[in-house]
Amino acid sequence: MIPAGLKYTETHEWAKEMGKNMIRVGITDHAQAELGDIVYVNLPEIGKEISKGDEIVEVESVKAVEQILSPVSGKVIAVNEALEDDPALLNSDCYEEGWIFEIEMSDPSELEALLDEKKYKEIAE
Repeated sequence: MIPAGLKYTETHEWAKEMGKNMIRVGITDHAQAELGDIVYVNLPEIGKEISKGDEIVEVESVKAVEQILSPVSGKVIAVNEALEDDPALLNSDCYEEGWIFEIEMSDPSELEALLDEKKYKEIAE
């Protein structure tokens, strides 16, 4: 399942435009399936300045610990606190309820450089 209308990274993160210069970020269905049952998510601090490609979130599953990379540069403006109580939301609903954080972008052109669903599908399969 690869929803249209999102942007994707080669490292299996997705980005959804949420308004002027704002995006919501999560992991793809491919990523959550590879991780297996997710048991812990270390969320970033609100207000943290990040650069594209920074390791920003640590996701721990029964199989592995993975670093989630920021798809763009900017400032963290929100985190999904529901993941603290229920990290398995990343497994059950990675594109909606299982979003991870939101960024106010410092360089919106970085979003355009990400993959569309067709290009991502070629990588994920």
